Amino acid sequence: MSLAIFDLDNTLIAGDSDHAWGEFLIDQNIVDSGQFQRANDQFYADYVAGTLDIDAYLRFALTPLAQFSLPELAQLHQSFFTAKIAPIMLPKAEALITEHRAKGDRILIITATNRFVTEPIAKALGIHEMLASEGEIVNERYTGQPTGTPCFQHGKVTRLTQWLKDNNEDLEGSYFYSDSVNDLPLLERVQYPIAVDPDERLKQIAQQRSWPIVSLR
Repeated sequence: MSLAIFDLDNTLIAGDSDHAWGEFLIDQNIVDSGQFQRANDQFYADYVAGTLDIDAYLRFALTPLAQFSLPELAQLHQSFFTAKIAPIMLPKAEALITEHRAKGDRILIITATNRFVTEPIAKALGIHEMLASEGEIVNERYTGQPTGTPCFQHGKVTRLTQWLKDNNEDLEGSYFYSDSVNDLPLLERVQYPIAVDPDERLKQIAQQRSWPIVSLR
């Protein structure tokens, strides 16, 4: 049994769930449309450029969650999933997951996006093990602050290393599928790095290193 690791945004789905959640909040008039939209777009541009301040972004993304109880957030997420996520689900991604599951591989999503946004998406894909950036919860309510090591760039390696130890796993025969150059630190650690619909910089690196490049679109 090998470990098959997947990035989520722009890999298993055809878009960025975190940015889409921000757009959903704007659509629902939950946040100030002008100011929030500009910040949401800028943070996403920074991510694409590889210059994202992950701590600042997580505080930005988590702050709106503090307005609601956990049951209220669950209801909001159902509406969000229907409006923003279901249209960008990828049949080829689901087929790839099924292929790894049929081989007996252990499947793990590892994503920089916070758990609130991503965990229901992972479950919809039939994946129940995930590493994500975490939001602090106190007294059954989000505080708007991140907690722990952000699951981003080298942080993905840090989080995965601890997960491997906790689960008595290793990276022998492991796969990692990602679209983003931000995931280069983890792509370099696994046995089989695979670029999925990659951004331009990851595409160039993959070509230079003869890594497979695939499309799930």
